[in-house]
Amino acid sequence: MFTSLTPRLIYKDPNFIALDKPAGLLVHRAGKTNEPTLADWIIKRFPEIKKVGDEIELRPGIVHRLDRDTSGIILVARNQKTFDYLKQLFQNHEIKKTYLALVHGRVKLDKGEIDQPISLKPGTIKRTAFRGRGPREAITEYKVLKRFRDFSLLELSPRTGRTHQIRVHLASLGHAVVGDRIYGPKKIAVPRGAKRQMLHAYSLEFTPEVGHRLRLAANLPEDMRKIIRYLDPGIKSP
Repeated sequence: MFTSLTPRLIYKDPNFIALDKPAGLLVHRAGKTNEPTLADWIIKRFPEIKKVGDEIELRPGIVHRLDRDTSGIILVARNQKTFDYLKQLFQNHEIKKTYLALVHGRVKLDKGEIDQPISLKPGTIKRTAFRGRGPREAITEYKVLKRFRDFSLLELSPRTGRTHQIRVHLASLGHAVVGDRIYGPKKIAVPRGAKRQMLHAYSLEFTPEVGHRLRLAANLPEDMRKIIRYLDPGIKSP
């Protein structure tokens, strides 16, 4: 059932687990699809989670989500008390989220902040950082890790949690995520092997309800590593 799309267990304690979700795997079922999901994998291996969450039939224990083609770390609560606690941390922006992204173009500033509301693009379900319906505050901090000839590798920390926030903000700067089929350029070449959006949820840092400050990280996936090595054979990727 789960082959190359098998999640990897990063962390486990009595209250929650952290998983490294591979790109291509849905977090939970959408529409009438019968394809395997992260939620299926969770229930099979941690059946107690079946009764945890706000929408237990759809996304048991899952506190937040990642797009299908975004890889990386995701938290899953093992009991309702922890679910409610983690959900509150996310809502209050008390979890530091760090992403890595390969983007089009050479980003000029070494670091910066994108403070641009995100709204719905009229007549679509796409998001936009320009004029649209229902704008909501959105802030993303970024730092350039490496510049290549036509691309840049960025570290990003969203301070808010809007849908597609990083992808929309980077596209608004003219530096869309490589491989982004929704917000990226349609006729610009991408590096060989970029078959999905080159965005990875790298780490989460927070204080659990029980215990000390915790930082959990998911290694950069092999497809992104290969592309970075191709762009610069001498680079040591994260």
